[in-house]
Order: sequence, then C-alpha cells, then structure tokens
Amino acid sequence: MLQWLGLAFILLLADQFTKVLILGYYHLGESTYVTSFFNVVRVHNSGAAFSFLASGSGWQRWFFVGIAVAAVVFILFMLRSHAGQRLFCFAMACILGGAIGNVIDRLLHGYVIDFLDFHLRNWHFPAFNVADSAITLGAACLILDELLRVRRSR
Repeated sequence: MLQWLGLAFILLLADQFTKVLILGYYHLGESTYVTSFFNVVRVHNSGAAFSFLASGSGWQRWFFVGIAVAAVVFILFMLRSHAGQRLFCFAMACILGGAIGNVIDRLLHGYVIDFLDFHLRNWHFPAFNVADSAITLGAACLILDELLRVRRSR
C-alpha cells in the first residue's frame, strides 16, 4: 500500500506546486497564449467538474469537501482490500492524489484553482488542473481494469 500512497503524494505535490506557481504569476482571469489550442489561465472554480454547482451560495464548498473526505476513506479501504491488483490500485492512487489536491484548495481558498485551458475554433473545454487530470486518468484506468477483468473471466 505504501507505493500507492507514495504515488498519490507525488501527484498531490505536483498539483499543489503548479497551483502555487499559478497563484504567484497570474491574476484571476489572466492568461498566456501557448499554442493555437492551449492557454495557461488562472480560473477559480467554486463548483465541481465543469463548474457544476458553482453558482451556489457557498454551501457547495463544504458539500464537496465532505464528498472528498468520504472518497478518501473509501479509497484507502479499497487500496488495502485490493493490494494485489496493480492497475486498480494505480487508478485509486491517482484519484486519491487528485481528490486531496482539490480538497486542499477548497479548504484554503474556498475554490479550486484551474489553469489548463484547451480550445479549438468555437469549441472550448473548461479549464482544469493537475488534480483533475489525475482523477481523470484514475477513472480511465478503473474502466480499463474492469474491462480487462471481464475479459479474463470469459
């Protein structure tokens, strides 16, 4: 289990380090053009994925913290229960590191700091961060793990 907690910790450090850089070098809404499809921008997200519930009156901050704390406890249980399943544990560790990274933002700032901004012509993906990327990678690996498990059982 220690290796998975180590991975989660590395992801958490990478997430928090990049957010400190963004806070230090960018004002809210300020952006840097990097390529024709990518900008670095400072955005504050008081909601969840894709700014879900961002327009709430503040209750959502504690709601999302509570969900994340419950998820962390559940993930720690799952890591302990499934220690021999490498892909599954990798996925859980990614989700764990990302969830803790975004919870730290909510507790310290009341919002999550997002800064990776992808766009193409009229299409624009909501800004996200390293924690969101780790959670997405973890979710994709969970799906892959389940597909492989079903395939092996046939």
